[in-house]
Amino acid sequence: MSAVPPYLTTPRSRPGPRRRSLLTGAAGVASAALLAGCTDTTDTDERPSATRRLRARTAEDSRALLARYDAVLAAHPSLAGRLGPLRDEVRRHAEAFEDDGSTAFPSAAPSASASPSASTSASAKPSPKPSVASDPKRAVRDLAKAERELADRRAEALLDAPAEQARLLASVAAAGAAHAYLLTEDDK
Repeated sequence: MSAVPPYLTTPRSRPGPRRRSLLTGAAGVASAALLAGCTDTTDTDERPSATRRLRARTAEDSRALLARYDAVLAAHPSLAGRLGPLRDEVRRHAEAFEDDGSTAFPSAAPSASASPSASTSASAKPSPKPSVASDPKRAVRDLAKAERELADRRAEALLDAPAEQARLLASVAAAGAAHAYLLTEDDK
């Protein structure tokens, strides 16, 4: 009797799924989980209200920072050339967070009423006027510190924010950090 070489025999089929099937299935499940984690779903009851609270809180922070700019400009009008553009950008940040979210990227065009004493929102609560140092350099350093602290808080908040809000927070936090740098540039 002749022996059949082992490489010519057909392998026995094992019961159950094959290794390749398991690996392919696991890769598909992992991909789906990653994609689901990256989407900005709002189908739960908590998500929209958390997003609205985040937007309201960040808009309020921007309005408070805007009030600081206004107070510094009122106390030191000679700083208008230096602080005016930064103040206008902070105003646009407040408007972006006050926007209802119907547009992906709110308009960056300044409004016609962009004076330091203009009201930022009709619904904004009047807040106490921030104190301002009598020394202009000190007032600018205090403003830089406020920008830096707010940028840091926003950078932390974006970790738990929905995707669209995280992008907006990251952008505004980066702008705040740049403002802080520009405000302290003369100190170096």
